[in-house]
Amino acid sequence: MAVRAFWKGYLKLSLVTCPVAMTPATSEGEKVRFHTLNRATGNRIVSEYVDSVTGDPVESEDEVKGYERGENDHVMLEDEELDAVALDTTHTIDIEMFAPRDSVGWIWYDKPHYLMPNDKVGEEAFTVIREAMAATDMVGIARLVLYRRERAVLLEPRGAGIVLWTLRYGDEVRDPKDYFGDLKQDKPDPELMKLVTSLIEERTKSWSGDMVDDPVQARLLDLIKSKKKKGTKKAAKPKVEAPAETGNVINIMDALRKSIASSSGKSKPR
Repeated sequence: MAVRAFWKGYLKLSLVTCPVAMTPATSEGEKVRFHTLNRATGNRIVSEYVDSVTGDPVESEDEVKGYERGENDHVMLEDEELDAVALDTTHTIDIEMFAPRDSVGWIWYDKPHYLMPNDKVGEEAFTVIREAMAATDMVGIARLVLYRRERAVLLEPRGAGIVLWTLRYGDEVRDPKDYFGDLKQDKPDPELMKLVTSLIEERTKSWSGDMVDDPVQARLLDLIKSKKKKGTKKAAKPKVEAPAETGNVINIMDALRKSIASSSGKSKPR
């Protein structure tokens, strides 16, 4: 079932404009969530903001954003001042530039959203923008206010629609050279490569969403179901099996051969 759009606006490329709707491509709505309760009364616990020095509650109209410039010294910023430096419009995706699809590294991608035309009249304009990007293997770059922040976004043609990715900010992405720069890039032993390649082939499967299911979520649901039937009695703590002792792996070749031997009795996945 289609999810109701959480954002509506316009997609714009130069003088070409069309109304569009957008919804997140992922959801956490099915996750098990908990409230914090007072064990004695069973009532929910609520939180409130208090002054860190006086301990007095702070009313919402007295709350203000502050930027720390020194110890116990902040620059106060009013909502009107923050709004003044934001984008002029929050409802237009104006494609400012294009980039080759493979030039944007995976690490810049943040959250995916589905973008689609919002009426039949604008469908032609939407389609031509999508197909032109697909034909040239390009992605569009624009700016948009989402989740109360101005963000760079990337538009990628996908099937009959467009996937809009929010992009990470430049100061959020760390340089891999700081972590991988000292690692050696020597070629491994060809025989070792052959054995590892054999292991990869043994364990290769077609991608499925089942590969990333959440076993903890399933166990939580079973626990909740059990407690509904039995009341509030504490559930028994599950036994955790100790990991098998393997000892120190000294000879990689022997370890790989044993791994392949243990896999040879299993049917090869399709």
